Amino acid sequence: MKTYIALFRGINVGGNSILPMKELKALLEKLDLRNIKTYIQSGNAVFRSNENNSSRLSTKIRAAVKKSRGFEPHVLLLELGGIEKAIASNPFPEAEAEPNTLHLNFLAFAPAHPDLKALERLKKESERFKLKGGVFYLYAPDGIGRSKLSANVERALGVPVTGRNWRTVNKIMEMAKE
Repeated sequence: MKTYIALFRGINVGGNSILPMKELKALLEKLDLRNIKTYIQSGNAVFRSNENNSSRLSTKIRAAVKKSRGFEPHVLLLELGGIEKAIASNPFPEAEAEPNTLHLNFLAFAPAHPDLKALERLKKESERFKLKGGVFYLYAPDGIGRSKLSANVERALGVPVTGRNWRTVNKIMEMAKE
């Protein structure tokens, strides 16, 4: 069995696309997924599956949510090695001491023509970023709430992304290794 990390995009944000984690866990159990654990309401789940095709599994999960709740969220599936690599590749280790300032945006697929120059023009002096593989790392010591850079990552990269802060990424990895 493989260990998967599911990062749901845009659920339980601003009162929209509501999916309680208890219900998500029940949906995943109906798909014959095992050892399911969820973390905070923003849509993080860890589970084990016999399915080797992550794209097919993601489609099944999206369809189950659509049938149950009436909306179809984007579901990015990572394997344990993928999240371990993302953590090990952090280009801003000095930011780890303040985990809410470091954000990892996981990309749905590799961008064909990322506009990093546009992001460079949008960033505040205190912000730094790096695109490495399937992860866009953003160090935003002033927070991402008002960051023009953070608000435009997806448009500039041209691919769907879902972000998590450093604390969440590490907690998810810890859960996946249990």
